[in-house]
Amino acid sequence: MLILNFFAFIFGAAIGSFLNVCIFRIPAKSSIIKPLSQCPHCHHPIRFYDNIPIVSFLLLKAKCRDCDGVISWRYPLVELITAIFALLLFIKFGLTLTFLVFFTFTAVLIVITFIDLDHQIIPDVLTLPGIPVFLLAAIFVVKVPWDEALIGLLVGGGVLFAIAFIYEFVSKREGMGGGDIKLLAMIGGFFGWKSLIFILLFSSFAGALVGVAAMIIKKQNMKYAVPFGPFLSAAAVAYIFFGDLFMRFWLLGY
Repeated sequence: MLILNFFAFIFGAAIGSFLNVCIFRIPAKSSIIKPLSQCPHCHHPIRFYDNIPIVSFLLLKAKCRDCDGVISWRYPLVELITAIFALLLFIKFGLTLTFLVFFTFTAVLIVITFIDLDHQIIPDVLTLPGIPVFLLAAIFVVKVPWDEALIGLLVGGGVLFAIAFIYEFVSKREGMGGGDIKLLAMIGGFFGWKSLIFILLFSSFAGALVGVAAMIIKKQNMKYAVPFGPFLSAAAVAYIFFGDLFMRFWLLGY
């Protein structure tokens, strides 16, 4: 079992390397397949032995072998995060199709998180196909009742749409982008409508804490924009591991 866990971690790190490509190229509307990985400074193709997830970053001391350009810490961070989640999901679901579905879902959320942090956008190329794909995966693989999944999709998108509409009507400025609405629709369709209780509470509380802290640190006013996509994504991943526990306590409270 320990060997399988090790391979799950390595598998996750390798996928994380690909996610770095997606994070960099999708906002630029570039191909995620060609060209092969290259240094962002000198654009020299990265040798296969310099492209080992996490390890190469350490061996090269965060520098390009050809131009000595600094390699961002973000690359190994994404690889490590993806590897850790691959391991945790493998421990939870084992070597099953369910593991693959949840890992794919989590990988998409990782890409969305870092793109939203960098550009404050959530690309439609991720959420629009993700809505039907993960809805079907939820129904046929995860075995979420089809009506709960469909209601989750509609309510997830509808809740944020209503909040965004009311906020814009009252304040006369946009407060939430359409990307967040589509993201929550995708999440709600994947987990079912009951998950939205946890996800909205978690993401709103975390977003408020980080938003206030960021405004204080950066000395900004209440109009300072904090991307909400990362908090929705974090809440969705947290729900995978703690959602059942939360729902049991929630139901006991009522």
